[in-house]
Amino acid sequence: MTASRNGAVARAAGHFDSGEFVAGLGRLVAHPTQSQLPGALPALTSYFSDVVGPELSSLGFALDILDNPDSGAGPVLLATRHEGDDSPSVLIYGHGDVVVGQDDKWRGGLAPWDVTPDGDRLYGRGTADNKGQHWTNIGGLRAVIEERGSLGFNCTIVLESDEEMGSRGLREFCRIHADRLRADVLVASDGPRLDPERATIVLGSRGLVNFELALKLRDGAHHSGNWGGLIRDPGIILSHAIASLTDARGQIAVPEWRPTSLTPEIRELLADVQVSGGDGSPDIDADWGEAELSPEERVYGWNSFAVLALELGNPERPQNAIAPEARAVCQIRYVVGTDPDDILPALRRHLDAHGFHDINVTPTRMAGMRATRSDPDNEWVQRALASVNETLEKNGGGTAALIPNIGGGIPNDIFAEDLGMPTVWIPHSYAGCNQHAPNEHMLASVAREGLQIMAGLFWDIGAD
Repeated sequence: MTASRNGAVARAAGHFDSGEFVAGLGRLVAHPTQSQLPGALPALTSYFSDVVGPELSSLGFALDILDNPDSGAGPVLLATRHEGDDSPSVLIYGHGDVVVGQDDKWRGGLAPWDVTPDGDRLYGRGTADNKGQHWTNIGGLRAVIEERGSLGFNCTIVLESDEEMGSRGLREFCRIHADRLRADVLVASDGPRLDPERATIVLGSRGLVNFELALKLRDGAHHSGNWGGLIRDPGIILSHAIASLTDARGQIAVPEWRPTSLTPEIRELLADVQVSGGDGSPDIDADWGEAELSPEERVYGWNSFAVLALELGNPERPQNAIAPEARAVCQIRYVVGTDPDDILPALRRHLDAHGFHDINVTPTRMAGMRATRSDPDNEWVQRALASVNETLEKNGGGTAALIPNIGGGIPNDIFAEDLGMPTVWIPHSYAGCNQHAPNEHMLASVAREGLQIMAGLFWDIGAD
């Protein structure tokens, strides 16, 4: 029988229907690759050497498990399959680490290190972020190799094990190994679809800057009866400082934090999509965020400010005293069109202009993910869109959404800027997946469709 695109897509679906996909995902999830915990290195290394590595080796990939340039971070798996000097080249990215399991907080009958099917949900830590996603892409590669006998292109896979800690060392790793990593295009999967029922192609990500605002006025607390009204209250001052950054509905008030890139072309792109987290997700508040923007424009075309944590005294045992200090951890997620190097200086200028000279501003972990966005008209973007739509059309899946970036942060700037390649992200998750929380899950229907999509895309790349 002649090898065909339809045959590869059918093999991918069969891989899921046979139970092989879920069984393999179970082997991946069973490794507690919690990069946020001390002593995680053995599990991180074993994930590459004992689970993913053998799978890729069986597909004809040569393997290297390499040290991370950051001595505090886990290793990096580099897998290569070279088929011809004149063949197209594709780089695939993913990460094998997960957040802390939170074993005691999962619903009865579920455990983070077991894959548990329940209806359309496949529960387990890493099913959505990111083991299930790179396992889907590996499944697409497998289907093409089994159908064609080859990929038809050169493929390099880089899997890191520190993404949940901010991808420490990844930028330096890619600089050191740039010659091995350079490709015509990055194809990767992370983050959510904009709607669980609509396949999505993403052109980049919002950038991320976390920072601390801290105000210390004196040593020690003082009785609120004796000193209330006489000495400054750091909680009140810090609250006013935070409130000055937005209005009451969260519209950003720092001019430099308001992007310039929500062009008519981007707005037209977003007019075709509707964001949804699926069942169990919170309702979107129509009266929150930028008043003149649609929900889609707010999350995919605009910046957002959030207060992640506040610390003042002890709410469990409050004392009748004026605290000496207060602090807050805050965050800006920003799109292309915002100067990342001016985010914190602009904050400093804003606080000073409003009289908050005593508040210290300090960047915290994960302050380095920069916003990226491939050109929607890029040849590789359009090829991916046409391929995904062809697969969907033949399998009754509608059409794919094309969005300028996900709302979250991924280290895409390393590939788009440092390595200088177009980037195409095809997520196989959705916003309601409980990522980073108990009861994390992947949708079986999305996984099956994702396998078909990736098989079709990899087939098309190898057919040129």
